[in-house]
Amino acid sequence: MQLRLFFILLIVIPTISFAQKKQLKAVVIDAETNEPIVGASAALLSQSTKAYIRGQQTGAGGKLNFDDIGPGTYALRITYVGLTDYTHENIIIANTATSIDLGTLNMLAEGERLEEVVVQGRTPELRLDIDKKVFDASQSMVSAGGTASDLLANVPTLQVDMDGSVSLRGSSSVRILIDGKESAMAGSDIGKLLQSLPADAVSKVEIITNPSAKYDAEGQSGIINIILKKNIRTGLNGAVNASVGNYDNYNAGVTLNYRDNKFNYFGSYNFRHGKNVGEGSVRNVQLIDGEQSSLSEVTNTETESFRKGINNSFRLGADYYATEKTTLSLGTNISVRDNNRGEDILYSYFNQPSWGTRSDRTSRQSEQDFGYDVNFDFKQLLKREGEEITANVTYGNDEEDGVNSFFQTFDNGRARRERKNVTGETGQNWNFQLDYLLPLGDNHKFEAGYRTILRNSDESQYSDTLTTDNIFGPDYNVSNDFEMKSGVHSLYANYQRMLTDRIGMQVGLRAEDAYLNTTIVSMNEDLSESDRIGRGKLDYFRLYPSAFLTYDVNGEGDKVQVSYTRRVQRPRGWQVNPFVNLSDEMNYRQGNPNLMPEDIHSFELSFAKFYEKWNFISSAYFRRVNDMTQPFQFGEDDPIAQEYLAANRNATFSRWENVGSRNSGGIELIAKVNLLKWWDATGNVNMFYSKVNPYSAFNVSSVDALGWNGNLMTNVKFTSTTSMQVRGDYRAPMNTLQGKMKSMSGLDLALSQDVLKGKGTIMFNVRDVFDKRRFGSESYLPTRTIDQTMRWSKRTFNLSFSYRFGIQDLNRNKKNGDEMRGDDMGGEY
Repeated sequence: MQLRLFFILLIVIPTISFAQKKQLKAVVIDAETNEPIVGASAALLSQSTKAYIRGQQTGAGGKLNFDDIGPGTYALRITYVGLTDYTHENIIIANTATSIDLGTLNMLAEGERLEEVVVQGRTPELRLDIDKKVFDASQSMVSAGGTASDLLANVPTLQVDMDGSVSLRGSSSVRILIDGKESAMAGSDIGKLLQSLPADAVSKVEIITNPSAKYDAEGQSGIINIILKKNIRTGLNGAVNASVGNYDNYNAGVTLNYRDNKFNYFGSYNFRHGKNVGEGSVRNVQLIDGEQSSLSEVTNTETESFRKGINNSFRLGADYYATEKTTLSLGTNISVRDNNRGEDILYSYFNQPSWGTRSDRTSRQSEQDFGYDVNFDFKQLLKREGEEITANVTYGNDEEDGVNSFFQTFDNGRARRERKNVTGETGQNWNFQLDYLLPLGDNHKFEAGYRTILRNSDESQYSDTLTTDNIFGPDYNVSNDFEMKSGVHSLYANYQRMLTDRIGMQVGLRAEDAYLNTTIVSMNEDLSESDRIGRGKLDYFRLYPSAFLTYDVNGEGDKVQVSYTRRVQRPRGWQVNPFVNLSDEMNYRQGNPNLMPEDIHSFELSFAKFYEKWNFISSAYFRRVNDMTQPFQFGEDDPIAQEYLAANRNATFSRWENVGSRNSGGIELIAKVNLLKWWDATGNVNMFYSKVNPYSAFNVSSVDALGWNGNLMTNVKFTSTTSMQVRGDYRAPMNTLQGKMKSMSGLDLALSQDVLKGKGTIMFNVRDVFDKRRFGSESYLPTRTIDQTMRWSKRTFNLSFSYRFGIQDLNRNKKNGDEMRGDDMGGEY
């Protein structure tokens, strides 16, 4: 009976086909040299939908052999670095056939690329499609030995601020996924995970600026999907890497993979010992009658800081190809992190005798973090060609314990200040997803799906402070327990078809029911229950439509696309936690449990033009954001701010608020140019204008802001084994609701040398060559002005080595003398 129940539970798992299995074979050669190609990637696809069915690599002699293929009509696509993609259409496997031999397949050195842009002769660092951009992490030499945050900072169209916040097209309200899902390992702050995850663990980064209804509706400016490395090559393959840098930065990692016809086993381990050394300054000027004078109270702050962390990350999993139509996958990611942060702050006081002339403040923070997720994926091909069901269940857990201590002394003998905080955080995430794809003919399909995301988190802090009796006692004002529960239940449907030979359309609708419930509990048991417990509740239902219209200009891949989507930016944990952050006595910060989600309407017009040696995509976009959220600085007219500012008139107090609405539009240009066979460049520039219309309750004027940012990356190949990469970036100054952001720029440089017959690579890089990359801002408040400059990392040097083994793409394009570097660990999900 137990055995029968077991098989009933697995009813959705393998649907066994009893039809006679067939064989497809071929030999792949380089048409120019007539040599067999070993390690080329071959994918067997559905002819009607081009859906992926199975893949493998060419073996010795360039041989390709697919076994156990059911009757049907297929396409075969073969890719290899430096050569034009080869596609064999309409391969008919009949019931009567036992073996199909395609014979010798010739791959050409040159040819047209209709659907994507490549640099001939080397793996492209950026593939430009009209609906998304895909950045190949293995080609970012300037990120080697760094973190995932360093890598994202080098991706065209992205910017990373001093605190690790990622921006896309000038907006930090962007959805960041790992392997297509929200990562529970990140806890309440994805930035912490990105700053500890080695860049070498990342395979590629996908950027989707206007996602369809199939994707989660969250993210004002779009979605960034970070795909971790997972090998898909046949046989035993792997790679090892190690790096060393200044400020005690060390990295090491190993990736292994074994694949046969039925199973694909993969695993990796990455170690990082990282340290960033930063600095900053703040000039706080008190205004008298709206102006500065010699009697103005002024506070200057000078900061030296460090962030030090040890990260051990593991990735294990297996794919099981149960039948030709059924694939099962099971995997897990584990992260063990120790983080230590510290700041040494020097405050200089002017015209404030009771405080003296200066004080020194030391803060130290130690955290231990353990997170993991387990995911199960299922894919079932159905009777109709291209029809399929995919499903995913993921559970994640993150636990973090920390101790924070603050110590401050004054030069006039004033009593010292000291505080110790014990913090804890736990979080759990569930993801349930089911997707269905139904082809209705050539270039005509319908898809639908369901998804539920559930998140629970519990954050606690217990604080002891030094009393007037010079002993430690509990400070119940900042000791509390904060619990947050949220969930999103969603259904979507998409319909896509070609209206004519050149005009295509897609329409979709996503329905989401979401909630966010928060509870904050004071640890002061002397208070009544109503005073000890505060609750927040948010529950809403919204429809998110999307529409796309695409025109193929000339039948050669040049396309124009216009699209509209409705999106949402939901409040995050630190934004709704009402606990007042006291880590810097000059800058108090508070969350808001009543924060509403942003409502976004996004329009985009894109044009892609592909030439033989240069290609570009231009996009014009417009976004309307309702209930815009940001930290807003309050004065003593706010009751909560008054409580903290009364004791420190030079401090600032900010709280997350829905401040108003914003209209923003811009133009983004991305271009790839093959200047010479040994020299290419990729550049992008984003120019945008925004106007913020604040709500009247905040008593501030509307703000017009004009800004732009851009970066340029160039690769020079001196020989077939020696290359250089240079990247520069610039962000122009821009007005904000209560001030402005200053300009920021930097330059990175890397050199690479292939060794050991192409299986090894030595790289040396310098990030922020001129040591000038700083974040700066100015705030203009009714009673004061604040000028701030900060950076979390000074100039760094890094030397790294990587070695690859197993079947590799080491055949050379004899014409260009180029070879593949690091692409053998390409990820998939």
